[in-house]
Amino acid sequence: MEQSMSQRATGAFRQYRWKELGLLILPGLILLLLMAQLLIIRSSNDTTTLNNLKNLPILDGLIPILGFIAAVLVVHVVLNIFFRKADQVLLPLVSLLSGLGVVMLTRLGPDMLKRFGGPIPTLGSRQLIWVIIGLAICLGTMFILRNIGWLSRYKYTWLLFCFAVILPSVIRGILTFKNADPTRDTLGFGPLKLQPSEFLKIGVVIFFAGYLNDNRDVLAEGHYRLGPLRLPPLRQLGPMLFMLGIGLLSFLVVRELGLALLVYSLFLCMTYVATGKKSYVLVSLLTFVVLAVIGYSLLPYVQNRFATVAFNPADWAHLTDAENTFAQDKGYQVYQGLINVASGGILGSGLGLGFPVGVPVIDSDMAFTAYAEEFGLVGLFAIIGIYLLIVHRGFRIAAEATDSFSKLLAAGLTSIFALQTLIITAGDLKLLPLTGIPLPYLSNGGNAILANFIIVGILLRISHNSAVEREGKY
Repeated sequence: MEQSMSQRATGAFRQYRWKELGLLILPGLILLLLMAQLLIIRSSNDTTTLNNLKNLPILDGLIPILGFIAAVLVVHVVLNIFFRKADQVLLPLVSLLSGLGVVMLTRLGPDMLKRFGGPIPTLGSRQLIWVIIGLAICLGTMFILRNIGWLSRYKYTWLLFCFAVILPSVIRGILTFKNADPTRDTLGFGPLKLQPSEFLKIGVVIFFAGYLNDNRDVLAEGHYRLGPLRLPPLRQLGPMLFMLGIGLLSFLVVRELGLALLVYSLFLCMTYVATGKKSYVLVSLLTFVVLAVIGYSLLPYVQNRFATVAFNPADWAHLTDAENTFAQDKGYQVYQGLINVASGGILGSGLGLGFPVGVPVIDSDMAFTAYAEEFGLVGLFAIIGIYLLIVHRGFRIAAEATDSFSKLLAAGLTSIFALQTLIITAGDLKLLPLTGIPLPYLSNGGNAILANFIIVGILLRISHNSAVEREGKY
């Protein structure tokens, strides 16, 4: 009896998620060091930075960081009890990004209060609440999705879900079509703000994964000839075109350029993963170029955003009056963000020593430039490296999945992280038109946090199921 108990204890010790625990220690230490840095800076008597320092959070304002570390450890314990076979690297990576988001918003809140007014010092605490809810939803997703395959069986339900999610924004866009407001994607419900696109992207991936999994052979072989191309039958092509129509509606009516780019890019990625046909990708890219030209000619807000990308403010001493007006009006947000990036240099000004709040919407659309100013180029490379590691783990989970639907689903969900990060960082750096897509885990916003943690929950569940199935075969 004693020997049996000893063996069980030894087995439990060996099966403990030691790798995950070790990797979680690193984010915890980084966050604690950042917290200590803020406290040291605030206690400084350097009069050259006094105006900024007295707006930094005091010890009570830094409690969100400690609360975040405690919440992540609780999730780690739950995974050890119920999901020991799940990927052990994904949670630490996501936790580090989420923690950095809580830290930066805790740091930005008081400065934003001084500049803009309003109850902004609670940004860090509010972000912590959303992160904790997101972690709980992540665990809930893992418990609910015992069998990933049932998502595939209800793929047309997910198609209707996508249509229902985007419909309120479409109606609002039609009713306010002449309004100059560039986006109608945010809907208000009392004190709450809902951004449907954050949940639409998950439904899009589930539908594409289920539909491509059922029709991949027909799509890969083709049926109709169009010159050198072989196109699939309209019966198989119709639902996919309907989903792309949702993306087109978001572009023309909702006026959400980022959402349209995301939906179309997901279509390209998942179609290529499922069929391996480069011709579909090339045709889709050509179609995208045609639609982009039409949209550019019809929509002034698209023209303004492309004008911002094309305009070069570097030779500021020789700008004309019209160019100066443009830089102070339509291009102001992006150009101020570039000043943040340039001010950061290689090593950055240091957390709490910069002035990132000079950029409009610094806590959301332009969050990347806040990290650029205070963490520098080295910090940006580190953040981008974390995103690349998340993408790597996601595609590894897809490669190790034991069924084709799980492979497609994991690949599509991972593509969301890659595409969102690419679109918003390129927009902040004036490489692409700026869109309203949030930077995953680092930007302020409850909808994005919840949606991204749902994605992580699905990926962890797929990795756990795959490991259990592989062990059952051998």
